[in-house]
Amino acid sequence: MQNKHVLICGGTGGLGTAVTRAALRERALITIPYITDANLEQFRKDNPNEMNSQIRFVKADLMKENEVQKLVNGMPRIDVLIQLVGGFAMGDTSHFSLKDWEWQISLNLTTTFLLCKHSLPRMREHNYGRIITIGSRVAIAPAGKMGAYIAAKSAVLAFTKSLAEETKGTGITANSVVPGTIDTQANRKTMGTSGIDKWVKPESVAELICFLASEQAAEISGADIPIYGDS
Repeated sequence: MQNKHVLICGGTGGLGTAVTRAALRERALITIPYITDANLEQFRKDNPNEMNSQIRFVKADLMKENEVQKLVNGMPRIDVLIQLVGGFAMGDTSHFSLKDWEWQISLNLTTTFLLCKHSLPRMREHNYGRIITIGSRVAIAPAGKMGAYIAAKSAVLAFTKSLAEETKGTGITANSVVPGTIDTQANRKTMGTSGIDKWVKPESVAELICFLASEQAAEISGADIPIYGDS
């Protein structure tokens, strides 16, 4: 990934930080969008060693098409799109509000669509690209009271497979990584720490993502790759 222009969306989150560090080790040139100044400042505070000339931060709301388009077109080129943006909410279907349903679809699926829509033309300019999206284990083995999240993540997996078919023969690949519960601070806060020894490490997910983002993964496209740890 040396000197490849990499867009890491969700790069300031728990998994995103691990992916950013892995991409830095590969000497990638990284662009990270962020939503609020407080979000960026917290990332800088938590990761003082990650602030260097390889990273460019851009403020952007990824649920707004004009801001996504401006973000993507503002890059010198785009070789790799790593789409980590998403969110999780539980609730019994009979009590789950339409507003919360639409939020889950927008946050997990619409952002993926918009980023891919505007990244693909830039990748086609030089016949090279890597698109990596994030699914979830529950999209493959659904559980109750997660309907909106499961619907969104299942759609992300299907959408990514469609992209893989669409980009055959172009030098562009599209794959999904499907993690189990990732050991992040956010998950610890919402789920507690019981059984965390079985959760997958963010560094492990990051290494898999960066392999799929590399030149060596040219023959892998349309895959859903599970990484569950011991869970």
